[in-house]
Amino acid sequence: MAARASERPRVRVAAVVVIDGRVLLVRQSKTGAPYHLLPGGGVDARETLAEALRREVAEETGLQVELDRPLFINDTIDPSGIRHAVNITFLTHVTGGALLAKPTDPSIEGLDLVSFASLRQLDLRPPIARELEHAASMAFDIETAYLGPIWTPEGGPSL
Repeated sequence: MAARASERPRVRVAAVVVIDGRVLLVRQSKTGAPYHLLPGGGVDARETLAEALRREVAEETGLQVELDRPLFINDTIDPSGIRHAVNITFLTHVTGGALLAKPTDPSIEGLDLVSFASLRQLDLRPPIARELEHAASMAFDIETAYLGPIWTPEGGPSL
């Protein structure tokens, strides 16, 4: 679901799900060329961050997860000012379920397990590949960090 235009920022949660040393990504192509996201989505009214993340990950991937802790926080503000999201990225662990062979959300092309070393080769949104790779190299034993405002232009980042 596309982010709704609003006078207020939208809160979005995302999950770092590690399976066999690789990170789980959702592949979409709403703008033509494929890009990747961490599983997650918007937080609904009266829904906790944990509830939203569990719901979104289950809907998109078929997995049940529990939150370990927040890793990163960043803003995504498009230059026109129409969309502003506050992204909170959590380290999670799988507690059940199975990866969907074919996601039911029509905006999702597929699910990809990607090595942390190859993240920088992808159009990852928000573009936090470097931070994810560093966190994984430290066994996620890092301080929660505010990454500031990050925007990915249509067509993807310059690699």
